[in-house]
Amino acid sequence: MLYVNRHLLYRAHYVLAWLVHFYVHSQVPTEKAAPMRIPKSLAVPLVQVSRRLGIAPVLTFADTVLWNWESGDSNQTITLETIESMRNINLFSGTDDERSFYIASAKTELRGVEMLRIFEEYNNLPNTSDLTSISKISRDLVRLAKIVDDISDILQSVRINCEPQVFHYSIRPWFVGSDGDGPDRPGWIYEGIPESEQLDLSGPSAGQSSVIHALDIFLDIDHKQRQKRSPAPSAINKKSDRGFMERMRRYMPGKHREYLSYLASCPRNVRDLAQEIPALRDPYDAVVSSLKRLRDLHIRIACLYVVSMSRKCPMMRRLEEGSSIERARGTGGNEVTILLKTGRDNTKRAMFKHD
Repeated sequence: MLYVNRHLLYRAHYVLAWLVHFYVHSQVPTEKAAPMRIPKSLAVPLVQVSRRLGIAPVLTFADTVLWNWESGDSNQTITLETIESMRNINLFSGTDDERSFYIASAKTELRGVEMLRIFEEYNNLPNTSDLTSISKISRDLVRLAKIVDDISDILQSVRINCEPQVFHYSIRPWFVGSDGDGPDRPGWIYEGIPESEQLDLSGPSAGQSSVIHALDIFLDIDHKQRQKRSPAPSAINKKSDRGFMERMRRYMPGKHREYLSYLASCPRNVRDLAQEIPALRDPYDAVVSSLKRLRDLHIRIACLYVVSMSRKCPMMRRLEEGSSIERARGTGGNEVTILLKTGRDNTKRAMFKHD
């Protein structure tokens, strides 16, 4: 029954992934660096369920945000209007700050539903060259810009009820995955799983939001820096992990990844269309500009909640006084500021007009 019912599989992944992170981050720290061994009783069923779902066998964005809600009313659906009344099934810290963090993330996904409808309507147009279609595409690009601006407002709202200190010290440590301390540190070993060091075990990240990935695909944002666009990538941009966004898709439910593959395979590229039809360039640029502002805001939030807090940590202060300085990393082990600034710069390069 478990392997037939997808909702039971979601539940199984959710429970096992949370247990793995509870287990790992409840261990007494040791001075000697050694791999963390995950017991077979957790590792084997989590890997089996994950393979069935096509998702990484670790805590993901789906586990903390998409599948972490329940209501006293079985007939109530999750919407932007009802999410505040929903209850989180699990919280690591038991704080309102953690709940507020998840609510902001969930609202982003819910607001993004309208974007997905716009993408589908665009791909279903009988043609894109007649005046009626061009007018609709232009109006929909204006709608998209507004939705992205709304998502920025949602992201900004996290500062109201989620304190940086609480997030950094009481919430974020639970998210850290196998490579959270960097690629050269010992990771996790899943007992009973051959070659478990090859598993994707980075932990949850906002980079696993399929809604934002879909927007990037629709706008043809070039995170791999393959297109010759201006300005050319900076030295810092080139140092960034160009495969990060693609790798994050392995942490999404398989059905979400299939949708993104479908969207990427659609023959009508809206940026190419705007290149051909000057009337679409300004509304296209307006969406990209809104997305750039969203990523600018994400950088500021990350600096406030991660980078600044890391430097305030006593251990980090001691490191900075020594000969080597440890850079603040995201849950996937990536240097936060380089990764986010490169994503912002890659977004800006999609625009036709630059300030």
